[in-house]
Amino acid sequence: MTVNDADLAAVEKQLGREPRGVLAISYRSPDGAPGVVKTAPRLPDGTPFPTLYYLTDPRLTGEASRLEVAHVMKWMEERLATDESLQADYRAAHEHYLAERNALEDLGTDFTGGGMPERVKCLHVLIAYALAEGPDRVRFGTEAVALAADRGGLRGTAIPADWPTCAELGFDAHQFDDLYQEAAK
Repeated sequence: MTVNDADLAAVEKQLGREPRGVLAISYRSPDGAPGVVKTAPRLPDGTPFPTLYYLTDPRLTGEASRLEVAHVMKWMEERLATDESLQADYRAAHEHYLAERNALEDLGTDFTGGGMPERVKCLHVLIAYALAEGPDRVRFGTEAVALAADRGGLRGTAIPADWPTCAELGFDAHQFDDLYQEAAK
């Protein structure tokens, strides 16, 4: 997807500041709002910016923050430490992200974002990555989007109606209810 002046104005309103280094809108919500931008590996002033996919929709950023406060990252990290298939998925997602960014410009670093491939550090990055690339690219991002859709009520508005559900992914969307409710206050 490309980016035009109207997109940039919408993203500026979402962020509350002028967007920098935007190359494209990588994801639009079902209601048409920009949700994820693809950013240049180096900002116009020359500053390295390794975050290829940047979450902009306030509905999504707010939900990502609530999920972080609800300890979703800790749950993911515990599983990552013991599940070889998750480790392989996360490493493959890391390598793909790095290849995509390096195709634009190689920053000379293997840092990708979100803690990949060894930690789960930022759900904002993982949600942006999953929405930009689709539900088959990064399992933890797909799960975080499912939680945002199912727990945050964003299915069909900020998240596609057909995004996999928590139940389809094999986990209980309500396992974080106590912490989630606290984060939503």
